[in-house]
Amino acid sequence: MSLTKSDKTIIASIWSKIATQADCIGTEALERLFTSYPQTKTYFPHFDLHHGSAQLHAHGAKVVSAIGDAVKNIDNIKSALAKLSELHAYILRVDPVNFKLLSHCLLVTVAAHFPADFTAEAQAAWDKFLTIVSSVLTEKYR
Repeated sequence: MSLTKSDKTIIASIWSKIATQADCIGTEALERLFTSYPQTKTYFPHFDLHHGSAQLHAHGAKVVSAIGDAVKNIDNIKSALAKLSELHAYILRVDPVNFKLLSHCLLVTVAAHFPADFTAEAQAAWDKFLTIVSSVLTEKYR
């Protein structure tokens, strides 16, 4: 799967909006993840996962920062996320399905924050982009 020039333009446009609220969007996406898929909490036994916690906020910021790295390196996402892929596969041993779950929660969060901008075309482009990001992050598992 590859991104078209139009996809990349849409992704960059939406990213410019996400970047202004990155911490909030990252935190909200994680809260959605933990609420909708409580089994994902098992990877964070040392975190305070309550709404508004500093740890949740900090990790949400990291998640969105990694997405930003992928956006900035959209033509070489694999290289941009290589260290993160190794961390999640070899050290943290996160079940690969969780990346898809988080991607879905991120899509919902972005749609809720930017309903006028999150058109069907934007949703399709971001879904394709996050599928690529998830694939890169799970590549080391194979």
